[in-house]
Amino acid sequence: MDDLRVHYDAERLVRMCGAVGVIILLACVGCVLPRALDSTAPDRISRDVDNLRIEPNLRLNEVNRSHYPNVPDYLFKNVFDYPLEAQRQLLADHQDSEVTAGFYQGDMAGLSTEFLANTRVGLKWKVFPERRWTNATVPYSISHLYLPNEREFLERAIATLNFMTCIRFIPWDGQSADYLLIWPMEKPRGCWSYIGKNGGQQIVSLQAPDSRSRRCFISLGKPIHELLHALGLFHEQARPDRDEHVTVLTDNIIPEYIVNFGKQSLDNTSIPFDYDYDSVMHYGSHFFSYDPRKPTIVPKVKGATIGQRIMLSKLDCLKVNDLYGCLDDEFDRKKYTSICRYLGF
Repeated sequence: MDDLRVHYDAERLVRMCGAVGVIILLACVGCVLPRALDSTAPDRISRDVDNLRIEPNLRLNEVNRSHYPNVPDYLFKNVFDYPLEAQRQLLADHQDSEVTAGFYQGDMAGLSTEFLANTRVGLKWKVFPERRWTNATVPYSISHLYLPNEREFLERAIATLNFMTCIRFIPWDGQSADYLLIWPMEKPRGCWSYIGKNGGQQIVSLQAPDSRSRRCFISLGKPIHELLHALGLFHEQARPDRDEHVTVLTDNIIPEYIVNFGKQSLDNTSIPFDYDYDSVMHYGSHFFSYDPRKPTIVPKVKGATIGQRIMLSKLDCLKVNDLYGCLDDEFDRKKYTSICRYLGF
């Protein structure tokens, strides 16, 4: 029995060492590979037409409008009938691409009565079991409308989530009924996503760089933010305890978008993690501001910053792992907890 225990402990040690080795290797590859790809890519590459097309039956969930008299009508429009006037005030150069689409809280498509009544840090699977990706596996396809270096950038964001969680993003095989289609939507433009698995072909919109901005490619945290929405996570600043940590300056918010700074119900927030200024899911300090010089949300802790889009924070990493049961097994809990602590922002 002692021999078996020694063998088992040794095997676990080897597995842990292997994981650490992979972390170091990934970090090295992450630094070198992008430079190599960028240096070999032509300066000008035309965008190919994608062999995939967006299905015309993508619809926002039907909502009883009488329940939400203060929410603007455009938030409940179908994605393909989306009115351009909804973006009119958000297309100024100083607005972040996460807000320009003009969905609820800027980038959250697919509203329903249940969603608005039960929003939380992460979806509650007992209420929305169909929104959880089966076996923590997410098939995906990336549009060929992206340039090669943009595609490589998106693949790095996906690889980050594959490494830091037990969730597996796998290339779509052309057969799976449910899958993510990462696409640079023209209407509405911006960075936006549905919340959790919507069923069928599901858009994650990531606006490509243009002459004015890097848009959804300004940093790795941009696509990660939208992919976390697709996994079922909500915004950090909507937590019911947020007023203990930040001050919302309503006088600086474009009046039509004050609704986007609402808080969740305390009853609907159960993930046991502290408020996270470093969260990749937190609003930036000037989101929905009518003036680029005026912040809309300010931390109460002196020197704290919000709205980073560099990487998953330590708590983001733990939250999504917890949401998908990656921490249930003792060994996996130690593995992913260590990864989150060492690699999280």
